[in-house]
Amino acid sequence: MNQYLIEEGIKLVLQGLECDLRDPNFEETPQRFARAMRQIFLPQKEQTWNDFEETYNDLILLRGHRLYTLCPHHLLPVRLDVSIAYIPNGRVIGLSKLARVMHEVNRAPLLQEKFTYEVLDLLLQLTGAVSGACLVAGEHGCMRIRGVRTDGDVITTRYVGLFNEPDRQTQFLRLIAMNGKH
Repeated sequence: MNQYLIEEGIKLVLQGLECDLRDPNFEETPQRFARAMRQIFLPQKEQTWNDFEETYNDLILLRGHRLYTLCPHHLLPVRLDVSIAYIPNGRVIGLSKLARVMHEVNRAPLLQEKFTYEVLDLLLQLTGAVSGACLVAGEHGCMRIRGVRTDGDVITTRYVGLFNEPDRQTQFLRLIAMNGKH
């Protein structure tokens, strides 16, 4: 990530919006914006993707993990609520790594559809699993504050392996909808 280029670009955007760059409110905006991009798109630390032998062979699900990205078409914020699941095939990763998979994929503005595919691809690659599911609900700033101006969200899904079976999809979707109630 090139902080200098981001800062220079934001200066041009502010000038294009006819903002007075001498105004104290804009004084450090380019630097703050560049730091925000770093916080959104760069992982907090280098990841090691340890996996462990495990005989457990039923669904493992992380539901409702929230992260933010930018729409690649308008560079407006997108809030993503993501649920991912897999069925282990003799190996598992640490549970915290399920959330880290999503942040690893979120390295730059990215279409929600592509994000959905890449998250599940990385999860399956790291675990060696052949069955997985991913559901992403996105609230797109570009749809909320411009254009159509809807409060609706966009859902994308991907099912691989056993999750192509209707019963597994139903199980996945019901567990996501449980809303923390057992």
